[in-house]
Amino acid sequence: MEYLHQFVSNNAILTSATILLVAYVFIAWEKIPKVVIALLGGSLTLFLGLLATEKTKDNLASYFVSFIDFNVIFLLVSMMIIVHIASKSGMFTWLANEILKKTKGKPKLVLGALAVFTAVASAFLDNVTTVILVMPITFAACKLLDISPIPFLISEIFCSNIGGTATLIGDPPNIIIGSAANFSFMDFVRELTGVVVVIMAVVIALLIFIYRKELKSSPEKMELVSKIDNSKSITDMSLAIRSGVVLLLVILGFISHDISHIPTFLIAMIGASVLLIFEKPAEVLVEVEWNTIFFFVGLFIIIGGLEESGGIALMAKWLLDVTQGSQTATSMIILWASGILSGIIDNIPYTATMAPMIATIEQTMGHAYAHPLWWCLALGACLGGNMTIIGAAANVIVSENAAKAGCPISFMKFLKYGIMVTAISLLISTVYIYFRFLVN
Repeated sequence: MEYLHQFVSNNAILTSATILLVAYVFIAWEKIPKVVIALLGGSLTLFLGLLATEKTKDNLASYFVSFIDFNVIFLLVSMMIIVHIASKSGMFTWLANEILKKTKGKPKLVLGALAVFTAVASAFLDNVTTVILVMPITFAACKLLDISPIPFLISEIFCSNIGGTATLIGDPPNIIIGSAANFSFMDFVRELTGVVVVIMAVVIALLIFIYRKELKSSPEKMELVSKIDNSKSITDMSLAIRSGVVLLLVILGFISHDISHIPTFLIAMIGASVLLIFEKPAEVLVEVEWNTIFFFVGLFIIIGGLEESGGIALMAKWLLDVTQGSQTATSMIILWASGILSGIIDNIPYTATMAPMIATIEQTMGHAYAHPLWWCLALGACLGGNMTIIGAAANVIVSENAAKAGCPISFMKFLKYGIMVTAISLLISTVYIYFRFLVN
């Protein structure tokens, strides 16, 4: 055992990098739950002594708890509680149906409306919750119109990932980036919402054009959609009002962060706590995605081991050497590498690895140099999830439900459109990043 610890001590970077790489491989393999992989990797990191397991005055910097970003953890848990309680009331279903009725049942407008609803909802709710809410509405509308739901489902997958890119709470990678870079909710709105709206508009228009021959129905069937009975969508009016008010106040709290300076996670915690007063906590907390939370915990420990060993600093130095310190080259590499890799591997561990690397670059090159790198990481990591059917959790959920409904979306069919949408999204992002941050 002493020999093992001596070897690890002498080869800390190699050991921690190997743990992270093996974890990546098994996460991508998807045969073992990723939370198990993350916790095993975190346990091995601690067992080998890459991080300190006991807190003393001398090891505060290397104590493993220091590497777990509790801002991220508490924000995730709190938003999961708020969204779960709010969705029980049926308020989101009611809103989606009202939007659907406004389209008068015209298939192209239905596709556009559901895609926009998915994108906007994904900016404030997590992507998985959004697609779970919108899928039953999609299937019902397509049944009334007597057309295939596949164009609608594919559009909703793309828009869930695009919409989630727009805000701090829209996608877990943004939560990681916001905490690491100390960005507020309004920082994300100011820097990303505009370009996301452009990307969304281009993608929706492109999809409507591609599927134009399939988006046809008879006037009689269109009328059925325009007259959908929405009177029973809200199952609990008092809960809808209560959770709607709290959700609105939480979002207003996020928006006013620059004035109040109240941490985002604390605003969300207060909102979740208020809603829990009227609920049975045990029933609500069991619905929290604890797999995701413990996945983050294990991941933070694994990456903490690499950071403490000096591996992250080495990665940052290598990137700056390759780009010869060029801000433009570094930005473009991060944007495109993030987009491509996030379509192949889970974007959460990727972002969790890249965030401390960019923080190290910021320490070396300064805030002004690193500022666009954070937005390149956010755009690449979130938009890259559209490339493959396994690129994001929402993609997998929709794919599984489509197969159950007898409308399977094959890997290759999705890939054909996924590569195109991702390439267009990254090209628009490239133009935006260049003219927004890199032109003097």
